[in-house]
Amino acid sequence: MGKVKLSDISGSAELSTDEIVKGIIDWVNIESPSADSIAINRMVDRVTIEFASVGLETERTPGEEGWGDLIRGRATGSLRANKGILVVSHIDTVHPIGTKESGNPIRIEGDNLYGPGTYDMKAGAYMAFYAYKRLIEEGGESQLPVTFIYVPEEERGSPYSRKYIAEEAQKAKYVLVTEPARDGGKVVVERKGSARYKIIAEGRPAHSGSKHEFGRSAIKEIARHICEIESWTDYDKGVTFNVGVITGGTGVNVVPQHCNVEVDSRFNRIEDGHEFEKKLKSLVSYDSDVNLNVTGGIMRPPMEATSAILDLFQMAKAFSQEHGLDLKYTSRTGGGSDGNLTAAEGVPTLDGLGADGYGAHQLDEHIFISSLGPRARTWMKLYERLV
Repeated sequence: MGKVKLSDISGSAELSTDEIVKGIIDWVNIESPSADSIAINRMVDRVTIEFASVGLETERTPGEEGWGDLIRGRATGSLRANKGILVVSHIDTVHPIGTKESGNPIRIEGDNLYGPGTYDMKAGAYMAFYAYKRLIEEGGESQLPVTFIYVPEEERGSPYSRKYIAEEAQKAKYVLVTEPARDGGKVVVERKGSARYKIIAEGRPAHSGSKHEFGRSAIKEIARHICEIESWTDYDKGVTFNVGVITGGTGVNVVPQHCNVEVDSRFNRIEDGHEFEKKLKSLVSYDSDVNLNVTGGIMRPPMEATSAILDLFQMAKAFSQEHGLDLKYTSRTGGGSDGNLTAAEGVPTLDGLGADGYGAHQLDEHIFISSLGPRARTWMKLYERLV
């Protein structure tokens, strides 16, 4: 008789939601804002212990340019030579240290587990690991080699991690991303691309009362460009621009010499991304006495819903239906993820496999506890049955 799959045994496959919740709370308790490398590395320390508990071969890569460390865990054994399953997670959050006490205290209210980074995305990051751990502990096995990569700065665009993500994606047959579910539990098969730019203007300072005519205002220059850039937003085309950060000036009675803005752009088609990158970098000053400098560019290409991605979704859907979870996928989302990067490598990528919940980046962020068991069982079946 062949080896019985754990997920085929209804009794054994019943997962302890309490165990999953406890593990998630333990991870959320280790606050880890992206820019705090010390806090991130406390989280990496914890993940290292978790990986060791199931015999994963751990590779910890020191961070660069102030970022925290990146950690990978690989299943050992003869399957390592084959292309396998890459699980992509991030362990950073957007919330500053102390949010778990005052901004969004960790607590359970009914079906909701609150806390900074619960939904985006420590619940998903833990759940994917827990499902693998449970599979191994109960004597199951993955048909393909499994690699986990947990990155420290996804919320900042993965500037340091992207080369390692691409490296691991090239070794993978499938990529599963633990970003949170959308729209009531739906997974993600396509995302917009994204770009970030910084525009710096330098004018000429002067006293705003006695020598106003000698000054050249950097803020005035930037203000004119803001109106132009924001006008490029085209919802029908799926292109948006947002000037989200502005700094400038030294005093109300000084013609401002400096002004800087940061621009976020999202787009459905990579062609549009390239078109507007060229347009932004071709901006010239309205006032010839003000210098203008534009830096930045495309951060993540769009994730397209290819036939290979949809085939992977259909497999996940079939697995989930066996235990009553009818997976669906959402329409294209404007939020980016590391799934954009792996899909760009041509690897079938299924995103949004984390917990269902609400409030990413908000102070009422929470997950639905009832979503954990069914989604963890889907993860177990993905490990067992993807070939």
